[in-house]
Order: sequence, then C-alpha cells, then structure tokens
Amino acid sequence: MRNVLLATAALTLLSTPALAQSFSDPQWTGSIGYTHLDADDGSLGAVTGRVGAKVSRYIGVEGEASFGVKDEDITVGGVDGSLEHEYDAALYGVASVPVSENLELFGRLGYGATSIKTDVAGFTASEDGESINYGAGANWYLDGQNGVRADWTRRDFQDDGGGEVDTYGLSYVRRF
Repeated sequence: MRNVLLATAALTLLSTPALAQSFSDPQWTGSIGYTHLDADDGSLGAVTGRVGAKVSRYIGVEGEASFGVKDEDITVGGVDGSLEHEYDAALYGVASVPVSENLELFGRLGYGATSIKTDVAGFTASEDGESINYGAGANWYLDGQNGVRADWTRRDFQDDGGGEVDTYGLSYVRRF
C-alpha cells in the first residue's frame, strides 16, 4: 500500500508542470450560431456567441450570450400578442472527450439568466429567470481550426413555476 501511495505521489509531481502549462496556456475557441428555444409557451430563436477556454485536454470553461431574432405570435384570452426573447447569458464548466482528430463530444453544466418579453394588446411585461443549465453536444472540425458545433441544452429555471426550456444550437466554431 505504501508503494502505491509513493508511486501516486511521484506521478502527481511529474505531471504538475504539464498541468500548470495547460492552465497558463489554454486553448481558446469562439463560436457564433443560431439557437432554437423550445418551451411550452412557444418557440423562439436567438443568435448565440460563445467564448471558451480548455485548461486541459478534457476540461474547460465557456461563456455564452444570446439575443432574440425570432419571436412567437401568441393569443391570450382571444387577444393577439407576441413572445420575444430579449437576451440570455450563461457560464459553463465543460468536459470533453476527443473521439478523433476532427470530432469532439462534450457535456456542460452551468448557470444562466434569461429575459423574455410579452406584448399583448399594448401591455408589455418582461420576465427574468435564472436557471441551472446542462447539456451535451459535438464539435466537428473541418480542418485544424474551423468547424461546426451542434448542441442541446436544458435550462431548468429556479423561479416559482419557472419550468424548463430545451435549446438546440448549430454554430460555426473556431479554435485560436
């Protein structure tokens, strides 16, 4: 048992410079694309931008921000109106698994904020919600830097009766 502990300690010390190098020199990515938001109240669309940093081959962080580009026509009590996605922002921890040189699968867990606006018969109301977000996806790189990203994320809103929203995204992704 003592030898196992000593061997583990030795391997940890040997790997520390490589770990420190990856934390000090992360691999950066950026993406821009379309996100479809699917909720019980309607379907909305947004343009989403992301910036990510891989601090090791398998672990990274990612921030995203979106603004609405596709609204939903709704009817409330016989009166027509609209449902609009104003914006959202989120921060994620990302775990990824390289499948091949060009394909990478990932899972992510994070926290976000979303703002939705409803306009019915001239009355406007905005609803802001905070959510725990989790999802999965894949990056497929056409070459060493440029690729396509497809992902699904569930937003589990923490407010009273906040519900859930599923998002489906397709983006251009670039490694820097």
